[in-house]
Amino acid sequence: MPTFLETIFAQLKKAGARVVLREIHGEQFESMTGAALLQQVQQARAFLRNSGIQPGDRCALLAPNSIAWVAMDLAMMAEGAIVVPLYSRQARGELAGMMKDCQPRLLFVSDAALGEAVAQVWREAPPRVSVERAVGTNASAADIFDPPISRADADIVTIIYTSGTSGEPKGVCLNVGNLNYMLGQTTERLEQLMSATGAEGPDRVFHYLPFNFAASWLLLLSCLTRETTLTLSTDLNKLADEIRLSSPNYFLNVPTLLERVRRGVEEALAKRAAPVRGLFEKSRTAWQRIDGRHASATDRLWLWLAKKFLFSKIKKRFGRDLRALICGSAPLAPETQRFFQMLGLPVLQAYGLTETTGICTMDDPREAAEPGYVGATIPGIEMKIDENEEIITRGPHIFPGYWNRAEETARVQRDGWFHTGDLGERNGRGKWRIRGRIKNLIVLNSGHKVAPEPLEEKIARLVPTAQQFMIVGNGRGYLCALIAGTAEASAVQAALDEVNRELPHYRQIRNFKLIGNAFTAESGLLTANGKLRRDAVNVRYATEIKAMYEDRKEREVASRHA
Repeated sequence: MPTFLETIFAQLKKAGARVVLREIHGEQFESMTGAALLQQVQQARAFLRNSGIQPGDRCALLAPNSIAWVAMDLAMMAEGAIVVPLYSRQARGELAGMMKDCQPRLLFVSDAALGEAVAQVWREAPPRVSVERAVGTNASAADIFDPPISRADADIVTIIYTSGTSGEPKGVCLNVGNLNYMLGQTTERLEQLMSATGAEGPDRVFHYLPFNFAASWLLLLSCLTRETTLTLSTDLNKLADEIRLSSPNYFLNVPTLLERVRRGVEEALAKRAAPVRGLFEKSRTAWQRIDGRHASATDRLWLWLAKKFLFSKIKKRFGRDLRALICGSAPLAPETQRFFQMLGLPVLQAYGLTETTGICTMDDPREAAEPGYVGATIPGIEMKIDENEEIITRGPHIFPGYWNRAEETARVQRDGWFHTGDLGERNGRGKWRIRGRIKNLIVLNSGHKVAPEPLEEKIARLVPTAQQFMIVGNGRGYLCALIAGTAEASAVQAALDEVNRELPHYRQIRNFKLIGNAFTAESGLLTANGKLRRDAVNVRYATEIKAMYEDRKEREVASRHA
């Protein structure tokens, strides 16, 4: 059987003059055919050979998504080098720390300033090379279309550094066997999606998530394995226009974007004339009844009107040919998934970690997705709940280990099972729901345990002007919240009052603090893919957290003596 990389090279050779990659710049596309991409790959391979890179050497790739990034990635894998993809917006000190850990021979960068910024915090940084220079080096015609060098299943292909929500990021090693297995699963799901919708011709896919994320990279490789035209975003500030112009069949998302789209649509409709607002509200109520199987003929009429005069216009923002939205990295709020279902845009969820080659579960596009659930376990994988309600899994998707961290590897891989650190449950239909991270559990001094993520999601939906919420209270008597963004205190209090009414006393949020500027990856308070670094936030805002508890105690004392 050919390896995943041999399959990709064969597909690119077969593509010939067909466009396989595009960068979108404003209203224009910069396109690359399969043959031209192979040419760039070969040129980059020649550069690597001339630089003395040997199989097993690490090479870091620090650049935003581009056609040149893809060519460089394929070239390094074809030469047997271990690719270390890095996030171009990551804090420079963190980037230096990752490279100190894996000691790459070369650092490929998109521009000199980016490489210089890293060198300023790490004087021993490896030699820096422009990605454009590497893929532009001349190669002899005789070398064109060299097959990738032979690789065994156990050979490491990449080291992807985890987000590091607590502690230092760890380098997750993925090998040939991991990729052979997982790409077989993802390409089968994409084939099912396109077959179920009757689409013909190459898949059209839009992509905006950085390739240094495991799921994002998997989608790239899946597209290169299939007949696909993959369009790369170049300006996150123009996503809406880029999506419309590229008119994709599907694309990968994080919940943040879909939540933002939903809020934007709802806010825009709230400003429309009364008849439009009324139609939207009636159709939403009708959809809820239909979803709950309590619909009347009148409900179906309202929904038909909304689909004809409202929803069709909203769908056009995603282009004419969207078949589904794919969502990963974190569970999507059920209300948001239902919102897109109402519009006629199915959202397919997937769940996994970098250590599980990105994916453990996926929604089946031939079935209706269940909001709040992330699909069933994919074939060949075992998943179950252990005595601590933790999801554990085993199978060909499990990584061989962390780079240079044998103890950390042994801690998460026990008796053949990988311990995900996620709390979860499975329903009677085999669909999984993720309830939060074990290490994020807040243990109150009463002994009650609270998973903060579901509460944070509820508040976020009620206060859309805020950017992040973080609930605190470990070792305390009750919960409080830090809120970043531009929210008004009155709006936050109203949201808390609404949420608290439905909660037992120990899960109620008793106080909050508005802290202004949103948490960012650059400040070290968010991971590269937008997850809270709770330990770092707790340290940075220790004074504010302490003040929240002291303020409430003072108010309670004053109330008793009033």
